[in-house]
Amino acid sequence: MASTFIDQIQWTNFAAGVAAGAASTVVVHPLDLAKVRLQADGSTSTLPNRTVGRGTFRTLIDVVKIRGLRGLYLGLTPNVIGASGSWGLYFLLYAALRSSLQKGDATKPLAALEYFGCGTLAGSLTLTVMNPIWVIKTRLCLQYEQPASRHLVQPTISLRTLSTWEALINLWRFEGITGLYKGYLPGLVGVSHGAVQFMLYEKMRNAYNERCRHRPVNARLTSWEYFAFACLSKLAATSLTYPYQVVRTRLQDQHRQHRGAIQIIQTMYRFGQRFNVCEFNEAAHSETQFE
Repeated sequence: MASTFIDQIQWTNFAAGVAAGAASTVVVHPLDLAKVRLQADGSTSTLPNRTVGRGTFRTLIDVVKIRGLRGLYLGLTPNVIGASGSWGLYFLLYAALRSSLQKGDATKPLAALEYFGCGTLAGSLTLTVMNPIWVIKTRLCLQYEQPASRHLVQPTISLRTLSTWEALINLWRFEGITGLYKGYLPGLVGVSHGAVQFMLYEKMRNAYNERCRHRPVNARLTSWEYFAFACLSKLAATSLTYPYQVVRTRLQDQHRQHRGAIQIIQTMYRFGQRFNVCEFNEAAHSETQFE
């Protein structure tokens, strides 16, 4: 199995994932910034300039007023590194695992659980490597414009923006290895997002090729067909798995110290947020799977 898996590794899949992840992240990063801030800002927050009760547009406007247009790209560097690295590694592992199960026969369809298993294993390995980058990205997106020392896990600065390297050093200095893996366990739950997405995508593509076009399951689609199946599978996966993202973001928030995911869930439920399901549409447009 190991030799078969190694034989199936194709670095073109890695390159495609890196390119797609980097390009899409640069385009949608402002929406991702708003999503992270909305996820982190609970009704119990007393920190200044938090976006409690505000929508995506108001959140972005507030950032521009204080930091200018450059403020919309807080956390861009780790986001690009994380997205490109995650998608590249995920595509590489997923394609190799799938090909191993197909015994090298790309026309052989797999069962839904086999696709799901490939996605879960690929996602778990990817998250283990990339989780520290996602913590840094969240921390940089949550750099607010005034200090609030009474609630901080570590000190903040005002309008000066931390670099990715400075954020990493601060994280290691104040929180150590556990800080690098904040939100890791909810992230493992969230691995199901990519697994569900790819499972649905593969099954829809296979069914379309076999039953509608009467072609092999691996036959190439048009650009619009790829786009349609990708959107449908992404929408379904996000609908099913979005709540974990809220929990994970709050665990990674440097402005509050939580005892764990259970406490966060209880707090959100107590204050009637119900996992911020109303914010789901923002995530469907801006999320990158392995955050």
